[in-house]
Amino acid sequence: MKNINVKDYEINSKLYKNFEETYKNDLKNTIVRHALSKNPISEIAYDNKNEINIINDFSINIKTLPVCDQKNSGRCWIFAACNFLREKIAKKLNLANFEISQNYIAFFDKLEKANYLLSSIVDLIENDPDERVLMHVLTNGIGDGGQWDMFVNLIKKYGIVPKNAMKETFQSSATSESTQLINSLCRQFAFKAKSMFALDKKSDLLTLKNETLEKIYTLLVNCFGLPPSTFDFEYTDKNDAYHCEKDLTPISFFNKYVENIDDYVSIVNAPTETKPFYKIYTIKYLNNVIEGKNIIHLNLPMERFKELIINQLKDGEIVWFGSDVSSYRERKLGVWDDNSYDYQSLLGFDMSFDKAAMLDFHQSAMNHAMCLTGVNIKNDKPTRWKVENSWGKDTGNQGYFIISDSWFDKYVYQAVINKKYLNEIELECYKNKPIELDPWDPLGTLAN
Repeated sequence: MKNINVKDYEINSKLYKNFEETYKNDLKNTIVRHALSKNPISEIAYDNKNEINIINDFSINIKTLPVCDQKNSGRCWIFAACNFLREKIAKKLNLANFEISQNYIAFFDKLEKANYLLSSIVDLIENDPDERVLMHVLTNGIGDGGQWDMFVNLIKKYGIVPKNAMKETFQSSATSESTQLINSLCRQFAFKAKSMFALDKKSDLLTLKNETLEKIYTLLVNCFGLPPSTFDFEYTDKNDAYHCEKDLTPISFFNKYVENIDDYVSIVNAPTETKPFYKIYTIKYLNNVIEGKNIIHLNLPMERFKELIINQLKDGEIVWFGSDVSSYRERKLGVWDDNSYDYQSLLGFDMSFDKAAMLDFHQSAMNHAMCLTGVNIKNDKPTRWKVENSWGKDTGNQGYFIISDSWFDKYVYQAVINKKYLNEIELECYKNKPIELDPWDPLGTLAN
């Protein structure tokens, strides 16, 4: 430690004794200690005074299909994107329930991510393993997470299928073991590739990459199943009429039922000094399909960010969005509300944090994607938001959650909006070259 005098900063006996005496002299600490011995901190800090404002009524409320369940996986972004698309398909076909196969998309996401990771390792192989970018790439490996643009890359390349064409397996719903094995293969590849590079055998790297990728493909088929090349689409509509479309391919199904997917763009609210508003951003070494489009975010002020979301909701279309769901969550009630937790009275310190500072100092970042399906407007201002989650119907209100507007301001970072809602200034931003962010930037964490 070069910037401090260690003797001044150590925990010495005098300092420790002061802590202990101060603690014992405050009776509240004894009461809190007893309460926390048998209960989670969040439950003791919960304050129900705000429940009167957190009710399941919304001035804009889009009726949606029953919720899905991602189970023991981090595929929230895929589930949310599939939920967004299935509403369009169900409306067109007059269906009471319908799911797109999340497993089909996850299979190709893992395969493409592995290929992207292996290719990134080759691109960085001249560096030592502890060089920061290569170390980040190797440490993160591939995960279940992703971004909207990554979803678009996948469905444009591989199409989509109904859930019955490729159902869930145990492994697709519990992905930790297969992901660990894939990352082990990729790191083993990095070791071998580094040795080849040192021996000037660069021409052999592509062969080694493809051999490794074939092992990963085999593992994925064994875990997730063999993706269908053709299938019959059978369904019964709300009028009890049976339909069957024979010999479809994933691409023909996509082309028939998904329209104008490129019209949807990502907007973010990241109010840090390093990310000026009305600029577009991308993240280095973050993607899945190597030849696909880059992940692009347009950074906007929160007021405009909300306005665009509300405009889409008003037109009856739900909104895919990304947020940090790790703070101020009441899972049983299905509520995220920072005003419902009083850590100040319980613990003696304030947990509030400026949004920009939370991003800069790693207190908060996107970690979950869902769909906004409603909002309550009072005096021309939103007061609460309705959310379709993918944690099954046994959480929240039959799987639907509520977000307070104050929580939205602090912890919602991204939304996907039809670009028809953007004004000329915002559309013009997309003509500029995106600003490249470091691979570890918080705008990329949803894809981890």
